[in-house]
Amino acid sequence: MKEIIIIEDDPFSQDFYKFIFTKAGLESTIIEDGDKLFERLNDGNVGVILMDLSLRNTYLKGIKTDGVELASKIKKSELYSSIPLIIVSAHSNLNYEVKVLKETQADDYITKPILDFNQFVKKIKNYILN
Repeated sequence: MKEIIIIEDDPFSQDFYKFIFTKAGLESTIIEDGDKLFERLNDGNVGVILMDLSLRNTYLKGIKTDGVELASKIKKSELYSSIPLIIVSAHSNLNYEVKVLKETQADDYITKPILDFNQFVKKIKNYILN
């Protein structure tokens, strides 16, 4: 099964993802660095990308970047655009969600905190398997 790539810089959220996906028997990798993200995407074993928007310590080619910019670069690339990309953010305003989905061309938007773990894992599995 393909792996889940998680772009998240919050240690609590990183621990949450590792726990949830390990318990569900899914392989996941947490990445904070934009350059390492694109190296990993080149491996070809990525089933889905979970992207936080508020990245405080993430850089791409030495330039500070955020989740909106990273997601946009992924979805605009011929090499990676077919990889499902899900924005996971604490921003819960519907107008903001619609704007971000349009700007990034992401496949989905999930609002934090994630309350229904089973539904969350089921959604991620559906993206990996399709």
